[in-house]
Amino acid sequence: MTIARSELWGGRALLIGLMTITILPFISIFMTALHPSGTVPGGLDWPSDPQWGNFVEAFKVAEMPALLASSTFIVLAVVPISLAISTMAGFAIGHLRIPGSRMLLFLFVFGLTLPFGGIIVPLYYLERDMGIYNTRLAIVLPLIGLYMPFAVFWMRAHFVNMPTEISEAARVDGATTWGLFWRIHLPLARAPMLSLGILMAVWTWNQFLIALVLVEDPTQRTMAGALGAFQGHYATDVPLLCAGTILIVLPTLVLFILFQRQMISALLQGSVKG
Repeated sequence: MTIARSELWGGRALLIGLMTITILPFISIFMTALHPSGTVPGGLDWPSDPQWGNFVEAFKVAEMPALLASSTFIVLAVVPISLAISTMAGFAIGHLRIPGSRMLLFLFVFGLTLPFGGIIVPLYYLERDMGIYNTRLAIVLPLIGLYMPFAVFWMRAHFVNMPTEISEAARVDGATTWGLFWRIHLPLARAPMLSLGILMAVWTWNQFLIALVLVEDPTQRTMAGALGAFQGHYATDVPLLCAGTILIVLPTLVLFILFQRQMISALLQGSVKG
C-alpha cells in the first residue's frame, strides 16, 4: 500500500503532538518536585537550585518501605487469583461453550459498564459488616471482582479462537476436560495470561480510590494510596506532593519498560480477536 508523503508527515505530526500532550504533565510534575518545599511553582519553571532532597523527604513522609511491602503483598494476592479464575472462566465460555455461556458473557460485559466510583459506598458498608474493613482483604477482594469482567472477556477472546481440532485430538487420546485445560490449552495461553497479569499488576499497584476509602491504616494501602499521607499539613506542599507522585509512579514505569513488547503485542492481539 502506497502512502502519500503529505499523509505520512501528517500522521507523524499528529503522533508527535499526542506524545507531547502525554509527556508534558510528567515533565511538569518532575520540575515542580525540584522546587523548594512550601513554594508554589509555575509548572514548567526549572528551579535555580534543584531540591533533590524532596524525594528523600517524600520517601520518609509516605513511609515508602512499608507501602512497598504492602503493595507487593496485595499484587501477589490479587493477580494470581484473578488470573486463575478468569482463565478457567474464559476457557469454559469461549472453548467449551457450556450451557448459558452467552448469558454469562453478557453479564461479564455488562460488568464493564458499571461506574467504578458508584460502588465505593456499598463496598464500605458491606466490608464493615463483614469485619474486613481496614485490612488488606478490603482491597484484595473488591479488586478481584472488579477485574473479572475485563479479564474473562480477555481470556475468552483467546480461547474462542483456538482450533477445535486440538481438543478433539486430545479427547481421542483420552483427555478429560481438566486434562484438556491443564495440559493442552493452559500452556498455549501463556502469552495472553502474561499480558493480562502485567496489566492487572499495574492497575493494582496504581489503585488509589479503594485503598484510600476502605483502609484507614496508611501502611496497609497500595503505593498509590501513599498520596493520602500528604493530606493535612502536607496538602499545601506541592513540591513534596509531586516528589511523592514520581516515587509512586516509578515502579510502574520500570515494569512497563521491561515488558512493553508483551503489553503492546497483547493489546494488538486483543484488538484483532475481540
